[in-house]
Formats: sequence, structure tokens, C-alpha cells
Amino acid sequence: MSKLALIQMRTSLNKQENLTKILKYINLASRKKAELCVFPEFMMFYYDPKNISIQDLAENIDGPFVTAISNAAQSNSINVIGTFCEKDKAGSNKVYDTSFFIDKFGVVVTTYQKIHLYDAFGYKESDYILPGSKIAKPIDTKMGKIGMLICYDLRFPEISRILTVRGSEILVIPSAWINGYMKEQHWITLNKTRAVENGCYVIASNQVDNVYCGRSIVIDPMGKTILDMKKNEGISIAEISTIMIQKTRANLPLLKHRRPDVYH
Repeated sequence: MSKLALIQMRTSLNKQENLTKILKYINLASRKKAELCVFPEFMMFYYDPKNISIQDLAENIDGPFVTAISNAAQSNSINVIGTFCEKDKAGSNKVYDTSFFIDKFGVVVTTYQKIHLYDAFGYKESDYILPGSKIAKPIDTKMGKIGMLICYDLRFPEISRILTVRGSEILVIPSAWINGYMKEQHWITLNKTRAVENGCYVIASNQVDNVYCGRSIVIDPMGKTILDMKKNEGISIAEISTIMIQKTRANLPLLKHRRPDVYH
């Protein structure tokens, strides 16, 4: 069994205030003996276009925000998955919504730029965010191979399946899932579906309050909810097992029963 720490945050407009909170959570997760600490999307700051400039607050991967988190991961000997707003190297006024995996030695192992942008339900992320164009390679860890998605990617089963076919046993989905009619139900249903159809764990950390619905959850490969943080800000611990993944995929061999020869 492996322990992970799931963080459900209410971020503010103040980037430094949020970073201080993040570093405290990393330390607390380590003290709770977690191997992995998972944060939500937009952990860097709550984006309110009326009050802040996303371009002014965005940074590069080697900027002070991610560097501080890398140092905390190293000093606390814990893996960290989080997100930040990444500057466009081409110099546009838009940014990338980027997640990162930092290992317990403080090394940024991989990054993933959100592919699907939330232009729905009256929102238009493409006004200020650039779409990524590459699915990140699954990451080998002691708790299993981890595939990375971000929020709205959850609604597109193709990316989860591709990650699983490439070896992912755990899907991690930092999110800022917005409240709205049936939105919370969609959140729960989609996370469960991605877990069941791929025989994998789903770890989905979400923002709470502001315009977000909370309900950060961990789903096992059979679709059982093993953690639901409801509307509570803070940290919760869950345990996952590679044996559970192996048993589920042996009893329900969906990946073996695929027919890619006819899908095209």
C-alpha cells in the first residue's frame, strides 16, 4: 500500500499567500508519511480577470514559484504534483495551464500543458490560455505509473485511454471544476467512469469555494470512492495498492478485450 495526500484548496488572488499555504501542506503531507502530494489546478492564484493580469503573474518552470515547491519536495522527501501558469516563450499575452511532477529529490521530472480548454457553460479559457499539444509520457513511481491530465481533459475519454494504453495505472487530475447545474454530478460520474473503463485509480484534486465545487476524490479501479473531501479545505490521506490494479485488470480485462483493429 502507498499513501498519498490529497489537497483541496481555496486559492486567493495573492500568489505568495497561496505559495505559503502550499509549502505548509507539503510539510504536513510528509509528516503524515505520504509518498505523493497532489494539488488542484490554479493553485498558483485564483484568476479574476477584473483584478489581476494572468500574464504578469505567470512564470517559467524555473521561476520562484515552482523552484520553492521543488525545494520543499526535496527537504521533505516527497513527490509533488501541482500546477502553475506558464509564460508563453513566444511572448504572447496568453499562458499555458501546466501541471508538473516533482520527485522527492526536488527534480521536475515532467510537465504537461492542458490540451482541452474550457470554452463551455459561458466560460472561454482560450481567451487567456494556450492549448497544449502533447500528452505527457506516464511517470514511473513506486506506487505505479502515473498519467497526468488537467480538469476539462476529464470530459475527453481519449486522453485517459491513451495514457492507460501507454502504461498508466493511476490517473492524476488537478482541477478547478466550476459549480453549476449538474456540474458536481458530472464531476463524480466522469471520475468514476475513467477509473472503471481503464481499471486504474483516479486521483482528482479540486478547488473549493470561489466558483468551484470541491469534492476532491480518489476512486479505485472498481469505481469505489475511497476518499471524498466534500466541501472541506485541507489535506486528506488515502491509500492505494498496485495489487488492486492487477486484480481488477485480471478479473475485468477490458484493456485486453479492446478491438483497435476495427475502431479506426
